[in-house]
Amino acid sequence: QVQLVESGGGLVQPGGSLRLSCAASGFVFRTYVMSWYRQAPGKERELVAFINTVGGASNYPDSVKGRFTISRDNDKNTLYLQMNNLKPGDTAVYYCKATFGSRNYWGRGTQVTVSA
Repeated sequence: QVQLVESGGGLVQPGGSLRLSCAASGFVFRTYVMSWYRQAPGKERELVAFINTVGGASNYPDSVKGRFTISRDNDKNTLYLQMNNLKPGDTAVYYCKATFGSRNYWGRGTQVTVSA
């Protein structure tokens, strides 16, 4: 059974940091491209970052570039998102996604709230 379980979200003040994790099971993690998405209330889900199977080729939108870093540990079947200098506009539910060709798996998300 495929599972993607996000953790590490919470309430943080502007300027703070969080590290999200996504624990994967039920598929061959190292063969999947992994990505983080987020969805704020009333907005469409948007791509935050993706990373290829060997940990390279990360891509970030301008809104998070220089503040967020995606990484993966293929030995631990875990995806990470380090988020620094958080802003209120980063408030959203964050989801991890696993992709292999046309096959996609999603986690249920973890809430990140940035507020003073």
